[in-house]
Amino acid sequence: MKRGDVVTVAAAGDYGKPRPAVIVQSDWLDETDSVLVCLVTSTMRDAPLYRLSLLPTDSTGLRQPSQVMIDKVLAVRRDRCGAVIGRLGEADLAAMSRLLALVVGLAD
Repeated sequence: MKRGDVVTVAAAGDYGKPRPAVIVQSDWLDETDSVLVCLVTSTMRDAPLYRLSLLPTDSTGLRQPSQVMIDKVLAVRRDRCGAVIGRLGEADLAAMSRLLALVVGLAD
């Protein structure tokens, strides 16, 4: 799994149903037991500061219009991540990075 990959995760707690997620953790942390992800939802919201809209394409692996929930960063065990189903394009990956910086306060 690499940063920008779309995987299916089964996170514990409030977000327990299997759903797509985007790997946001740096690739150099590939030996850790967990990985940081942003969950993906098909419930669209008008929230451009913390939701990144994606279209369903062969490259993303998504089946319907969806949004990366930048405000929902989770650490999940790697064994709770399924296979890679897609990948964000370079423009979407850059946009996600900017939104992550904003959400966690690095852009203040």
